[in-house]
Amino acid sequence: MARPLRYGVAALLLAAAGSGSAATWTVRPGDDVQAAIDRAARGDTVLVQRALYRANLLIAKPLTLRGIDRPTLSGGNEGDTIRVEAPDVTIEGLIVRDSGADLGAQNAAIYIRPGAHRAVVRDCDIAHALFGLWIEKADDVQVLRNNITGKRELNSAQRGNGIQLYNTSGARIEGNRIGFVRDALYVDVSHKAVFRGNRLHHSRYGTHYMNSYHNLWEDNDTYYNRGGLALMEVRDQVVRNNRAWGNSDHGIMLRTMQDSVIENNVVAGNNRGFFIYDVEYIKLTGNLVVDNRVGVHLAAGSTRNQVERNDFIGNREQVRYVGSRDETWGREGGNHWSNYAGWDRDGDGRGDVPYEANDLVDRLVWRHPAVKLLLASPAVQALRLVSRQFPLLRVPSVVDPNPRMRPARPDWSEWSGRHFPGER
Repeated sequence: MARPLRYGVAALLLAAAGSGSAATWTVRPGDDVQAAIDRAARGDTVLVQRALYRANLLIAKPLTLRGIDRPTLSGGNEGDTIRVEAPDVTIEGLIVRDSGADLGAQNAAIYIRPGAHRAVVRDCDIAHALFGLWIEKADDVQVLRNNITGKRELNSAQRGNGIQLYNTSGARIEGNRIGFVRDALYVDVSHKAVFRGNRLHHSRYGTHYMNSYHNLWEDNDTYYNRGGLALMEVRDQVVRNNRAWGNSDHGIMLRTMQDSVIENNVVAGNNRGFFIYDVEYIKLTGNLVVDNRVGVHLAAGSTRNQVERNDFIGNREQVRYVGSRDETWGREGGNHWSNYAGWDRDGDGRGDVPYEANDLVDRLVWRHPAVKLLLASPAVQALRLVSRQFPLLRVPSVVDPNPRMRPARPDWSEWSGRHFPGER
């Protein structure tokens, strides 16, 4: 005969009378969490009291697994700590840690398997896990207000991602704090999702995002990563009110993107603020690009975009542009450029002469960095003046015909000096 579960005085509390009512099962220190899950019926709640439980759990029916006073579930550094195979499962209030470290097996603290739709993971601490959450072919998943850290003793390439979404729709990823993983968020072939209020730090990419459409990125912080937000092979995105700062490579990468809105973001203290490559038909408006080594690196035929009402302030190079002809920004509203040397005689707030981001000297510096040593010399200054006076020597540039004399963001100075640790 199977050994009966040991639950003490709180073995089973019925939520309501009748055989069809949902029940609440309480797991006390020393009890078997998996046995309680197996005994629970669909729709029941399993309460886990505060203790350390060594467990590799399988949840194969709709139920709620809830911690009381934050108990710890440890996977013992083997396999998945929790594997979810049923729809409508909620996991909340737990410390979930110590998954295995097999990248091929995709070991995770919480693995949400194909078909486990409408899973909810909220208010958990997920620690020392290869992947924090692996979510595969499961729709309408909610991941809310969790703290996620990886196996910090591993090199970056040997770690998994904080949250991995693959082939999903309708996810809500909100209010999470994720760090010390390979990529904080890795999103592939996942659509109609909302990513809001997350703090993503100390990883390779804050977000690594590919082949996905119709998503909203809002009010996220990506900082102290190699790259902040990388959106690649995507369309129909809204990226607004985010802050990407202190990343050692780029703040926001837009690569092979169409039909999207990038608005009201702060991009500060990165090596490259925006890296824009093969991007068409987007609106880049109202962004603050401040104190980056390169404000915008623009390449690979990125054209037919609306770039309006942005503030480019204090970047060592405002724009690094590689192209065969001028690219016009600010046709309607104009942008603010802190190094604009023109004037505003009629007092309308717009410069009377166009702003040009690059000249012949800039190109020489990119190709031959040693030229920087001579930038203050009379010869180089004369070359810059001559290149502007004689069109035959002029190089293609980003041109703003209506530069704004004042920034739209009065708080811009608050974002100066936020560089990657050890870099200036």
